[in-house]
Formats: sequence, C-alpha cells, structure tokens
Amino acid sequence: MSSESIKTETVNGGNGRFFTDLARAYGGAILFSFPMLMTMEMWWLGFSMNAYRLTIFTLLTVPLLVGLSYFDGFEDTSSAIDDIRETFIAYAVGFSASAAILFLFGVIKPEMSSAEIVGKISIQAVTASLGAMFAQSLLGGDGKTQEDAEKRKRSTSYFGQIFLTVVGAIFLSMSVAPTEEMVLISYQMTNWHAAALAVTTLLMMHGFIYAVEKRGQEKEIASSTPFWSLFLRFTVVGYAIVLLISFYLLWTFGSIDDMAFAEKLRVTIVLGFPAAIGGSASRLIL
Repeated sequence: MSSESIKTETVNGGNGRFFTDLARAYGGAILFSFPMLMTMEMWWLGFSMNAYRLTIFTLLTVPLLVGLSYFDGFEDTSSAIDDIRETFIAYAVGFSASAAILFLFGVIKPEMSSAEIVGKISIQAVTASLGAMFAQSLLGGDGKTQEDAEKRKRSTSYFGQIFLTVVGAIFLSMSVAPTEEMVLISYQMTNWHAAALAVTTLLMMHGFIYAVEKRGQEKEIASSTPFWSLFLRFTVVGYAIVLLISFYLLWTFGSIDDMAFAEKLRVTIVLGFPAAIGGSASRLIL
C-alpha cells in the first residue's frame, strides 16, 4: 500500500470517527436535556429570565465544559486547545439540538421576537451542551478513550474531585431547579424538617463517598486519612459547595426573589438534596 493511500485512509478514518463522536454528542445532548425541553417553567424562563442572569449562566458554562472535556468529553483530547475546541463544538451541538426540538414542539415560532427565540434556546443550550459532553458516560464510546477518561478521574487531585462534585450536583439538580415544586416543598416544611433534611443529606453524601471507595477509586485517600478528615474535606466541603450551587441556580431562575432569608435557606436545602446526591455520586455516574 502506497504512503498516499495510507494517508488518505487515515484522514478518512479520522473524519469518520469525528462524525461518530458528533452523532454521539447530539444523542447525549438530547438525552440529558429532554426533561427540561419538555418543562413549561423552562419555556417561560427563556422569555422572562433576566438577561444579565442568563448571560452569566451561559458564560459560566464555558469553564465547566472545558473541565468536562478533560475528564470525559464526546471525543478524545490531548491538549488544552483540543478541550477548548471541543467546548465550543459541544455548545454548538447543544444550541442546535435545543433549537430543533423546541421548534418541533412549537415552543419557538417564526412570529416570535428574536430576543425571545434566542432566550428560550440559550437557557436550554446550557444543559444540552453538558449532555453532549457526557456522551461517552451516557452512551458509551471507544473503549480506549473511556479507559483513559476513567484513569484521569481516578488519579485526579483533591480540587479535581471537587470539580467533579460541582458537575454532578448540576447534572442531577438542573431538571428540578426551575420547577415550582422546590418552593412548594419548602413551604410545607418547618425549620425542624429542614434541619433533618440537611443532616440526612450529609449522611447520604458520606455513604456515596464510601461507595466510591469500595469501587476502588478512593483507596489511597481512605487508607491514609482518618474518618473525621475525610468527612470534613469531602462531605462537609462538598455539601457547602452543593448548597452554594443550589442557591445560585435558584437565584438564576428567579425562584427565591423577594423571599425572606429563612425561606431562601429552606428552598436551598430542598434543592441541595438532589444536588448533593449527584455531587457525591459524580464519580460513579459520570
């Protein structure tokens, strides 16, 4: 076989793999964002959400996607440039997939203003782009690529594990964060209910940390660290981060505007429950 033929076959193989990865990214985007694409509150937010909050929400997605590209992503990357490139591809996938589905559902129509159309698509594109990055975890991928991603997750530093906690918290809480049920549940709770839920959440988080250990991903940390240190560094710190993320999401969606401090805290604790499960189990589900 001539060198020219080998070069052509390599290029064609690379292109074929890219389009396979791209198709997988679209599948991940739709699979992850589907509940939100069919949620009425998300349609309203695209029209009524403060533009300033939506802009911040979108911009903060960029570093999140870059980090996800390193740990997972829908294709293999070997440099920061590749991760940045994949980030913008993932956002483009999320934006176009959201636009197509919302159009098919009749949520966006040609007679709407451009601001309303862009707003409705943009808020969905954030979650859809995360789904595109989760494509390998959600749909599987090349065996070697998945193995390399798993090794990076296992060998990550403390701050890398905190990052995965952030991603997992967003992953599991986004589908319920904009709904009215979060506020309704908090109104049904007393302060004692909220305190009990917070303690239960902490215990569940620590249980998931030990589940990860049994899977063999935290053996070095568990063998060299006393219980109290592990509890403070991972469970307590993780829960504090989860509550901050929950509060930010509720603020972004306008769910806690005009509430008293105690009411805001209860809603944050309610959303912190699914967020904490996602955050502590991130290395099991991502």
